Amino acid sequence: MNYTSSSPVELATFAGGCFWCMVKPFDQLPGIMKVVSGYSGGHTEHPTYQEVKTQTTGHYEVVQITYDPSLFSYAQLLELYWPQIDPTDDGGQFQDRGPSYRAAIFYHTAEQRELAEASRTAIAASGRFGDQPIVTEILPAAPFYPAEDYHQDYYKKSPDHYKEDRLQSGRDEFIDQHWKS
Repeated sequence: MNYTSSSPVELATFAGGCFWCMVKPFDQLPGIMKVVSGYSGGHTEHPTYQEVKTQTTGHYEVVQITYDPSLFSYAQLLELYWPQIDPTDDGGQFQDRGPSYRAAIFYHTAEQRELAEASRTAIAASGRFGDQPIVTEILPAAPFYPAEDYHQDYYKKSPDHYKEDRLQSGRDEFIDQHWKS
């Protein structure tokens, strides 16, 4: 994407299970400068994928989005984020289980926190998930560590494996059932 705006940029950080599946929905939209897969929220500095997948570092798999809020607002990012996840699942997301695959919103500013909390409240009030509680956490931004190169833009680098993994995960079926209406 050729980005030419002179507006200041901001960061948004979202956890939604496997970061491979969280890049494509945000990638290549107006005002989105880059989407980087990585790790956040843990206690180990510069963790590797091998360390994070042991579920002992405390990290979430996340995507960190650099965006121009004059072209794509944080509220729009939240509207795009929620339908990518099961906000009632605190044990991971879809076929990916364990703490590193939990859903969470990491806010970078007080405004992001307010918007994230309001959006979570609205989803809970919508009745979309019946009486199941919305358990997606809203947390202060923590140090972000980019994942290894082979994880970046995985849907572009390995499109067949990405499609197969996404199909097997049950993510798209869940999205169709709970978010398409």
